[in-house]
Amino acid sequence: MRKTKRSIAVSYIILVVMSVLDVAPFLWMVLSSFKSQQELFAFPPTIWPSEWHPENYVNAWNSGSISFGGMFLNTMKIVIPSVIGNVLISSLAAYSFARINFKGRDKLFGLFLASMMVPGAVTMIPSFIMFRTFGWYNTFLPLIVPNLFGSAFAIFLLRQFFMTIPGELEEAARIDGCGRLRIWAQLFLPLSKPIIATLTVFTFQGNYNDLMGPLIYLSDSSKFTVQLGLATFRGMFSTRYDLLMAGSVFCLIPILVIYVFAQKYFVSGIVMTGLKG
Repeated sequence: MRKTKRSIAVSYIILVVMSVLDVAPFLWMVLSSFKSQQELFAFPPTIWPSEWHPENYVNAWNSGSISFGGMFLNTMKIVIPSVIGNVLISSLAAYSFARINFKGRDKLFGLFLASMMVPGAVTMIPSFIMFRTFGWYNTFLPLIVPNLFGSAFAIFLLRQFFMTIPGELEEAARIDGCGRLRIWAQLFLPLSKPIIATLTVFTFQGNYNDLMGPLIYLSDSSKFTVQLGLATFRGMFSTRYDLLMAGSVFCLIPILVIYVFAQKYFVSGIVMTGLKG
């Protein structure tokens, strides 16, 4: 009994320490966003601002040739269709791999998994040449269209989850006259809220935090995303860290909101994905 209580106490201590280590950088960023540029470089460093500068948020929001509001709008034009397309198309492919027994299914699924091992740097130049040939340079299309065909990672997550759904439910739906598409839409998708929420968070975060893609394909400042907006605070000779911290807080808010609303499904989706191979 004493050993059990001791192990529980040690576990809680470890969790508290890890939580503090995770939260500390976020709190430091928020407090730094209210400091002046000079105070950020003060030594020894101060935790609380000696003078609060809420105007950092106003200056960060309106700095540059386009405001953060416009950059948020540009980012959502990329993120929203990417998330919807990736989830829908990947769920269709995952349903096929999980429930339809066709010739070469396992080999084709293995090829999908193998594609995850190809570094993005390998396909960066061929993709740029292809999209430039299409006339898509300086548009959002190169950042949206690839997500409309799903991804190997999303297909893998959804396929593993679909395989945990009892086959008796699908058989009952087939007896009632449901086709494959109706079973996917009215049976599998409603039962897959945890993994869909998990995939939505991953896809949203991946596209929202993407810097390399917009940096390569967007040249007009009116089309900049929030990540490109943060990069504008880093100049060749100086960096406005006070504005950079305030802009980082702006950029973090949407991800926190998405995670808070999807947290209940997010945790269960991660746990249940690997229950059946």
